[in-house]
Amino acid sequence: MGEELKQSLSLAWRALMSNKVRSFLTMLGIVIGVAAVIIIMSIGNGAQSLILDQLKSFGKDLVIVLPGDSDGGPPSETLGITVTTLKYDDAKALSEPNNVANVKAVAAYYQTSANVIWRDKSYETIINGVTANYFDVEDSSIEQGRFFTNEEVDSAAHVAVLGSVVVDELFGDVDPIGQRLRIKNQTVEVIGVLKSRGKVGMQDYDDQILVPVVFAQKMIAGVDYLSSIRVKLVPNADADRAVLEIEETLREQHNILKKEDDDFSVHSFQDVLDTITRITNTINYFLATMAGLSLVVGGIGIMNIMLVSVTERTREIGLRKAIGATNGQILRQFLLESVCLTLIGGSIGIISGVLVSYLAAVVAHLLRYQWDFVISIPALLIAVLISIAIGIIFGLYPARRASNLEPVDALRYE
Repeated sequence: MGEELKQSLSLAWRALMSNKVRSFLTMLGIVIGVAAVIIIMSIGNGAQSLILDQLKSFGKDLVIVLPGDSDGGPPSETLGITVTTLKYDDAKALSEPNNVANVKAVAAYYQTSANVIWRDKSYETIINGVTANYFDVEDSSIEQGRFFTNEEVDSAAHVAVLGSVVVDELFGDVDPIGQRLRIKNQTVEVIGVLKSRGKVGMQDYDDQILVPVVFAQKMIAGVDYLSSIRVKLVPNADADRAVLEIEETLREQHNILKKEDDDFSVHSFQDVLDTITRITNTINYFLATMAGLSLVVGGIGIMNIMLVSVTERTREIGLRKAIGATNGQILRQFLLESVCLTLIGGSIGIISGVLVSYLAAVVAHLLRYQWDFVISIPALLIAVLISIAIGIIFGLYPARRASNLEPVDALRYE
């Protein structure tokens, strides 16, 4: 049996090499299909791990409060409507121990963008108004200088702490501490520089300027609302209970009696993780399925070429049957050729998919994303098995047609 298989493989290889261009074009559908599935799964897993790992840097004991109901989001102009339901007093109320138990820190945020000017240089960046306990909530720290105090927040002090990207863009090698910037029509003094943190999701934490939240509201934007509030709980606190207590406190603040009338939404960190995981998994599976359809197209191409091959080799089939070849041997021979085509195409597709996925990870690192190069070994094995299955499924009909030819009729075929 081993010698017969060896001979069959040799015959299959010679048959494929007898027309290299046709064999390559036949395999191309399989190559593209397998590569597309691997690339999509790898990039999808890399993106998912990037988002989840970076979100985990906030810590599992985080609760996020956003303006608007559960379908709302941060203050933004949508159809001419600005969501303005969160106030600085809400953040102060959540800080009260009698209102919400097991709270470590509460940070208020107001975010906007503005053009920043230093001497003859200008740079547009994110202006993030925050409270003095920002570092109690965020995974960040000061690299140079200092952060602003509670007194400076309440008095809307004209001070700023810069991200490393802003420092590079405006100051280069000049020490930024003590320098004065203009943000819109306000002059601020640089008192600190943040330690480089990189990107989290779509936000670059190095490309921002932190200022006291009251200063950002009153002096820069002229508003009285917040973009969000983040509540950091003590370790191992009951997040579900904290969410309920936060909702009750905010309803009291906003004079709301019923939950369905809430003009805010509260999300625990685990809720955010579960939602993002569910969404990214759905997207990954959908895209992989779409890419997998090209494998069916590739299989149809293989069946078409194998039918042509049967027609071209009709006399050869008749001759082999005349000297004793059985229907099973002929069937196995053509099935083996079909499987060889898909296996070679699948192997090239796997190599191509892995290389493209690796290049995507390299590019992501160059863009300062902490992107994991994720290749699933089970996914590679599945790709190989799918290639074999396609070779068998789409090669079966041509192989059966070849094996059922009558020797006399095949020998007389012109």
